Amino acid sequence: MRDHFAHCIQVLGGPSAASRRMGIDERAIRRFVSGERPVSEALLLDTAKVLRELAALASAAEAQITQALGH
Repeated sequence: MRDHFAHCIQVLGGPSAASRRMGIDERAIRRFVSGERPVSEALLLDTAKVLRELAALASAAEAQITQALGH
């Protein structure tokens, strides 16, 4: 799970961006990614929620571009 969590953090834009989006200290994010701290089920659920929110924002931005370009 740690490797998957690390991948999710990269999808969110790296530790700094993920920290801001998730409301978690960046040092804590780095500790989870490095394996220094265990990745809990609650953390994974919070990560999934933030990923869903980001996906919704990305979809809305894509739709606006598509509409503006008439495609």
